Amino acid sequence: MTLQQLEYILAVSQFRHFAKAAEHCRVTQPTLSAMIQKLEDELDTKIFDRSQQPICPTPVGQLVIEQARIVLEQAGHIKDIIEEEKHSLSGVFKLGILPTIAPYLLPRFFPQLMKKYPKLDIRVTEMKTKDIKQALIKGEIDAGLIATLPEKDDFRQIPLFYEQFYAYIARESKLFDNKIIRTSDLSDEQLWMLDEGHCFRDQLVRFCQMKAAQASQIAYHLGSMETFMRMVESGKGVTFIPELAIDQLNDTQKELVRPFAIPTPTRQIILITNEHFIRTTLLEVLTKEIQASVPREMLSLRATQCVV
Repeated sequence: MTLQQLEYILAVSQFRHFAKAAEHCRVTQPTLSAMIQKLEDELDTKIFDRSQQPICPTPVGQLVIEQARIVLEQAGHIKDIIEEEKHSLSGVFKLGILPTIAPYLLPRFFPQLMKKYPKLDIRVTEMKTKDIKQALIKGEIDAGLIATLPEKDDFRQIPLFYEQFYAYIARESKLFDNKIIRTSDLSDEQLWMLDEGHCFRDQLVRFCQMKAAQASQIAYHLGSMETFMRMVESGKGVTFIPELAIDQLNDTQKELVRPFAIPTPTRQIILITNEHFIRTTLLEVLTKEIQASVPREMLSLRATQCVV
C-alpha cells in the first residue's frame, strides 16, 4: 500500500470517473486503474463498484476512502513541518474564496504576490462558505477567504478587513434620486439577489429584514453579482455590491451607487484554516499582502458601520 495509491482512490472518489481522475493525477488511465486494482487485490476487497455509472465506492470502499483522506492529510503535515521550519514560501497552497469576494479582492493582491514569491503555487477555487468549510475539513484546501463565521465554528480565524455594502439602483427606479437608502425604502422594489446559501445574500436579508427578497428569486434563480449589476444598468430594480467593487466601476456606473443610512451594513472578511494548520509563515505573508492591498480605513470597523 502506498500514498500514491491512496491519492488515486481519492481522485476517483472525487471525480467518479477513472479517466478524469487520471488526468487530475497527471498519469495515464491504465496506470491509475492498475494501481487501484493492485490495492484492491492487497486488501482483498472492492473499493469501487465499476458496474455503476458514474462509478461509486462500495460501502467498505467508502470507509477505506475516508481513512485514506486522514492518512494523506497526516502525511502532508510532515512536509508542512519541514517547510515551516525553513520559513519557506514555496510549494502548493490551495485557497477557497467566496464568489462575492474573488473578483474584487484577487486582482488587488494576487498578481503582486505571485511576482514577489514565484516559488509559491497558490491554487484558487471560488466556493460558497459551506463548501469552503467542508473542503477544509476534508483537507481539500488549506485556507478560505470568507465573511465572518459564527464563533462556535472550529476554525482558526484571522481578521483581515471590513467591507460595507452599497445599493446599486437603476435610473428608472423611484429610489434613484435618494442620496441614501434606508431599509424601509426597499419593500416595493424589484431586488436582484443571489440564491440562498450565499452569505452575501443572507447577511443583507437579515439586516434589511427583506420579506420582498423572495420576489427576485421568482424572476431570476441563477445569477451572479455581475449579472444583476447589468440588469440594474439596463433599467430595472436594485441590487447590492461590496465596497471594493466600486473601484472597478466607470463614472457612469458610479452614478448608480448609493450608501445605506447609518449604521451601514458591513461584512468582516476573514481568512480561516484548520486549527492544526502548520504553515503560519505563509499565512502571515498572505495576511500582510491582502491587508496592504485594501484602503487603510477598511482595516478597522468604523463607528458608522454595523457588522451583519
